[in-house]
Amino acid sequence: MQTAPWTTRSLLTPGEVATLFRVDPKTVTRWANSGKITSVRTLGGHRRYIESEVRGLLGAVPAQPR
Repeated sequence: MQTAPWTTRSLLTPGEVATLFRVDPKTVTRWANSGKITSVRTLGGHRRYIESEVRGLLGAVPAQPR
């Protein structure tokens, strides 16, 4: 049996990703559907996002003035 390259501790919910990017969680789902961000499904069918990938993408986003 192979182990996944991530653990449940390194996965983020759509809400957590949305908070980091300051967008609506549905936007995060659209990004996953279009292939802009990788998602994995839990046994219950919920999306989770790999934290290291999200943090890498977050570092590539220019800061917006408030």
